Amino acid sequence: MFDPPEYLDWNPDPGIIAEFEHTLTRDSQRASIISGLREEQLLDIYAGLVRFRLHDVTLRRWVKRGVIAKAWLATGEEAVTIGNVHGLDRTIDKVGPMIRNAGACHEMGISVADMLREYLATADSPSKGKDLHIGSMAKGVIAPASQVGALTPVFAGMALAIKKRGEKAVVLTWVGDGATKTTAFHEGMNLAAVLHVPAIYVLQNNQIALGTLLEQHQAGPFTAWAKAYGVTSLSCAGNNVLDTYAATRLAAQLARTGHGPVIIFAETFRMGGHATHDENDARQIVSEAVFEYWGKRDPIGMYETYLERHGVPKATLEQTEAKIIDEIAKAENEALESRDRKMPEPETAIQGVYAGQDSEREETSRRPRPPKANSIRKMPSR
Repeated sequence: MFDPPEYLDWNPDPGIIAEFEHTLTRDSQRASIISGLREEQLLDIYAGLVRFRLHDVTLRRWVKRGVIAKAWLATGEEAVTIGNVHGLDRTIDKVGPMIRNAGACHEMGISVADMLREYLATADSPSKGKDLHIGSMAKGVIAPASQVGALTPVFAGMALAIKKRGEKAVVLTWVGDGATKTTAFHEGMNLAAVLHVPAIYVLQNNQIALGTLLEQHQAGPFTAWAKAYGVTSLSCAGNNVLDTYAATRLAAQLARTGHGPVIIFAETFRMGGHATHDENDARQIVSEAVFEYWGKRDPIGMYETYLERHGVPKATLEQTEAKIIDEIAKAENEALESRDRKMPEPETAIQGVYAGQDSEREETSRRPRPPKANSIRKMPSR
């Protein structure tokens, strides 16, 4: 009941599945990368897709029940985020997801329970109830700011630090089609380009920016951004998780060897509104034909079909799905228990706001105080 209507009776279309498979073989480099994936890795990617979808289903259910007011979901475009993250070296690389790339958080090691606690603003959430945006420096996840495109210059700076230190890590962040029109994106992208830093920018074309269709905010081709900034670019089928994975592996290799930054263009579509509050508006703005086109290209359904056609037993997929369902159910229960028992006290709102806040307060108390105003010698007036 929480899926888009196009997914309710989803069945693989033979022509679309053939298109999915052709995409994986048309480039020899990508085909080689994909053919090297072990079944364990293929199933990890599948688990990531299902985990992301069920994370969003949980949030949608909470909205319907009145637990939260609204949520920003990624239904239909999970393959971009999951393919990107699995294509990185998660032991050293850093990512900067926007709220709609939440799947990056759990695939980098943040627990789903903590992600749900963040929505509930509990005292034991990662931000201790201060912020909806989640991150973990220890896990390599940089929390975003609300302004779209804002992480573009931040990641240019992070990549510059990596370059100066001679490290092999790369950084990756996502930018929506609408966010490519912001000043932050231009400044950050231009800086990254002229400094040749090891950064990957995934330009995620959702086909709509809030309520503005792509053709209403961009006249030229979306892929023209790479030429504008003079950087290397790769394109991928955003609903094909393996194509996205392979493109990311290639982009990371380029960035690690001094050929960054790299833009990855990902074509996809969000099967809903900007958030849960305007899903009906999205159905009025975007044509039914567009929803139908992308609805047939459910990234999870297509990938399931691919795995079965390539020897992964249906029972294995069902076992993986059951495991993730259980994981999400436990995470939801943990988060709701925190809401009932561990909400933050009001006085904690001013704690931990600034780095070194407590030590700075102690240092200030030890400093000699300036003389009172009436003890300062007055300068003669002119």
